[in-house]
Amino acid sequence: QVQLVESGGGLVQPGGSLRLSCAASGTISSFSMYAMDWYRQSAGKQRELVARISSGGSANYADSAKGRFTISRDNAKKTVYLQMNSLKPEDTGVYYCSRYSAIKGNDYWGQGTQVTVSS
Repeated sequence: QVQLVESGGGLVQPGGSLRLSCAASGTISSFSMYAMDWYRQSAGKQRELVARISSGGSANYADSAKGRFTISRDNAKKTVYLQMNSLKPEDTGVYYCSRYSAIKGNDYWGQGTQVTVSS
């Protein structure tokens, strides 16, 4: 079994920054072999993919995140990060990390961490 635990959310003013972390534990000896995703679910909207980092470290971003968010990973710590800068009110939502593979899709999810961008 795999557990993913997000942290780092909170309340921040527009233009501010937050760094989210997602720590993996359990039977996840192959953490480095999988891509990891960050998703966001805002009120009344479907969960959307914000950023993905491949097993090799290549990153892809939603258009809304390009130039402001940076996804990274530390395989030794089994942790993936999402650095969010220049935050906007529309970035508000619950952020989830998830493990991804082409064969299984998103097979494990964390419990989510709330990000609120408001003055």
